[in-house]
Amino acid sequence: MKDQLEAEREYLQEEIKLAFNHENIIGQSNEINYVFYKIEQIAGTDTNVLILGETGTGKELVARAVHGLSRRRDRPLVKMNCAALPSTLIESELFGHEKGAFTGAQARRLGRFEIADGTTLFLDEIGELPLELQPKLLQVIQTGEFERLGSSKTIKVDARIIAATNRNLEKEVKKGRFREDLWYRLNVFPITMPPLRDRLDDIPLLVNYYIDKISKRLGKSIEMVPLGVMDALRAYHWPGNIRELENVLERAVINSSGPKLRLVDELKNRQEDLPTGPKTLEAVERGHIVRILEQTQWQISGKKGAAEILGLNRSTLRARMRKLGIVKP
Repeated sequence: MKDQLEAEREYLQEEIKLAFNHENIIGQSNEINYVFYKIEQIAGTDTNVLILGETGTGKELVARAVHGLSRRRDRPLVKMNCAALPSTLIESELFGHEKGAFTGAQARRLGRFEIADGTTLFLDEIGELPLELQPKLLQVIQTGEFERLGSSKTIKVDARIIAATNRNLEKEVKKGRFREDLWYRLNVFPITMPPLRDRLDDIPLLVNYYIDKISKRLGKSIEMVPLGVMDALRAYHWPGNIRELENVLERAVINSSGPKLRLVDELKNRQEDLPTGPKTLEAVERGHIVRILEQTQWQISGKKGAAEILGLNRSTLRARMRKLGIVKP
């Protein structure tokens, strides 16, 4: 217990030094409201959660929100980025090691699983976990047991797992780069964070939030966002999502000498992201329905189902799906 508390204190001191993109999840669009609904659904359980989404969408915020509403919230969320460490160090970081376990191991070290005993372990970029370590992670998820490197003693822990990835793990499984049994264990309750281009209604809220936050940090006072600037921000495709938006706004605040926001970046959509030609109304409708169905994991009826989000009766939605040839993959 003493070792765990000391390791937890050391971990917290490291976490305090980190600068997070957001303090809250900002938005009121249907897409982000559905994320809020999923968070509230699962937070009070100990079920594993898999957070999906493109880079820069705020997957870590979802993990923190799930933990913050859980029964484990009195203990810190323990985090590990599987892409931030070389494969030779990931095993030691996750499971710890004994003194002398390998060259350079001059003292015993507790891994993230031991630190997360009784709380939540957030494994970011889980798709980057080396294939050779995946069986050991699977064992801990299944049994709650593991051994430190250099030890034969079995350690039992109670850690809730929240994982996140920007990869399509189902495709990674088919390519042999991710274990199918591990994917099934992690994919118990998936939450998809929508890209910024699918939640354009949230851009004014996000812009106001970031301008206020950045201005205070830089000692500036930005009181007005010209309509042309807001229109440009709403029209952009945002391949880097919210992280890119924050960077664009920071440069704009730095460049603004008065109370009016001045945009520095010339926001142009990449040619490959633009439509190649005019679409029929039927094609636009089909694309929109498919996007909503994917966000709801193909749930048609019920609270926060696709029919409710689209404002349609469930039988009407099913009829439109039949007409447009939409079938669940």
